[in-house]
Order: sequence, then C-alpha cells, then structure tokens
Amino acid sequence: MSSPFPFLRLPGVVLCEVFKSMSIGEKIKLSFCSKKISTQINIARLYSQKVIVSLDMLYLGIRVHSENNKDTFGILIRFNNGTINNLNIQQYRIEGYTVPVIFCTKGINLFWKNHREGFLSVIRCLLKIFRCKFSINNDYNGDSYQPIISKLFDLQLEFKMFTIRPNGSTDQNSSWNQISSNFGLVEDLRISSSFKPSFRPVFTSWPQKITIMNSYWFTVEYLLTCNCTTITLGGSHLENKNLDVIFLKWKAGGFPNLEYLYVESQSIENNGTTVLGMNLPELDGKVIQTDDGSKKATIHTDYGRYGRIELSVTPF
Repeated sequence: MSSPFPFLRLPGVVLCEVFKSMSIGEKIKLSFCSKKISTQINIARLYSQKVIVSLDMLYLGIRVHSENNKDTFGILIRFNNGTINNLNIQQYRIEGYTVPVIFCTKGINLFWKNHREGFLSVIRCLLKIFRCKFSINNDYNGDSYQPIISKLFDLQLEFKMFTIRPNGSTDQNSSWNQISSNFGLVEDLRISSSFKPSFRPVFTSWPQKITIMNSYWFTVEYLLTCNCTTITLGGSHLENKNLDVIFLKWKAGGFPNLEYLYVESQSIENNGTTVLGMNLPELDGKVIQTDDGSKKATIHTDYGRYGRIELSVTPF
C-alpha cells in the first residue's frame, strides 16, 4: 500500500506551479480540505490565474470563470433550514463558518442560514485564491442584496460589468451616491431602465463604458461631463441641436477618452436643423477631425422612425 504523497512538503516554487496547473474548480475544492492547504493557496494567489466572478443576485448563484469562458465553476448559495437530507453532504469550514456542502461535477451547493453572509463569505474566500474581477447582474426589482454591492465597492474591487435596473426605491436611491462615486472601478456599466422623475442621479465618477437602454433622463448636461470611452444611449430625447453642441466640443478637444458614441432618439430628425452645418443625409459617412488634427472620426446617421447617430473615433 502506497503512502500519502507529501504535497505540502514540495518546495514553494514547485507548489506554485502545481496550483497554476489546476482548474478553477480543483483549486476551490482543494482550499476547503484543510487550513494548511488553504494558506498555501493564498500565498500563491499572486501567481494564480485571473478570473471573472459573476454574481447573479436573483438566482443566488456565483459563477467563477476564466476570461475566455473555457474554465468555469458554479457555486449555488442555498438556504440551510436544518433539515438537509442528502447522503453526499459534507461539512466544511469556510471563512469561520461550518457549512454543509454538496459537490457536483461542475460546481458546489453551499447551505447557509443567511444568504447575504453566504455571498460575502464565499467572495472573501475567492479573493484569497484568485485575482478576481467581478460581474454583477442586479437587473431585477429588489434591494435585498444592495448591502453586498455596497460592500464590494467599499473593498475597491474591480468590475468587468455591472448591470443595474433602477426601481425608484428609497434604499436604492440613497445608495446611488456611494455607488456612483466608485464607477471608476467599473469597466462596463449597464443601466437597463429609467429613474423615476423625482430622483435625479448624480455621477461623481464614470465607468470606462456606459450603456443606458432607456436614457430619456440622460440630458446633454450629463453627456457633456461624461468621460467614458464608449457611450451607448437608447431611448434618448437628445435633438439635433444637442448633437451639434456635442460634436463641436469633441472637435475643440473635449471628450478626450471617447472612442465610440451611439445615440438613438425620436428627436433626431431630418427637419432642416443642421449638425456641424450639415443636414443628416450630408452628415452620413462624413469624416471629421479635431481642431488640432490629433484625431479623426466617422459619423453615421439614420433618420427613420428612430433617429440614430454614431461617432467612431480613430486617432491619427
């Protein structure tokens, strides 16, 4: 009978290479085995792979995956009512809590008496194992997990994508300023509905990219202060005269980060109101450049039922 392999006696450099060769799921499962192994994995974190941690607040799921989605592992946070009957259940210590765990082929089920604490504990555990960038789908009407979102921003974590659906609740409105002050940590922000007229959101920082599906509330004043690289506005109320102001500012050197602008609005019309001195048919396909000649951009227009205009910037 062979003796157990002295895994933890391997030299540190070799141990790091072993950890690097493991899949995401293997590393997560191994971290549950003992405090010593978990500590070694934590030490090797800086040499670990980067992962995207996708949080689904509606279905209480956490999906940990590689940037190319070839390596993925699911974690389901389930409620522990004290009457779990499953022959495969095991008890593991996770961030100071003893938790019932059921292992599956491509994931695990974790049973917690408090869903919020379950989410936060698993997130803390993942942060010790991987270099994480988060993706949050908060695209539903509910505020029960707003404290988790606020906590992640407090920790100054990076976000691959953050989707939010405003519902006009007092809790969500009151937390907006705290969240918006950290939008600089977000690569891709998506706002999937409009705010109630009684609430005027304030952007104290901007993400790299912003997409607003119903953006009638996003006025030209907002846009003139926006420093995103990509701006996509659906359902806008911006008019030709607003676009004229925006393009003139770009020509004068404004919007230094802008790479792409897309606006869809019923108020973009071929009604004789010019943009940069041209009507919409003349503007379509037009190449313009900044006053100092450092950048050029191509404009495309469409003025059917919903007027559309886009600006694609290309540095010289």
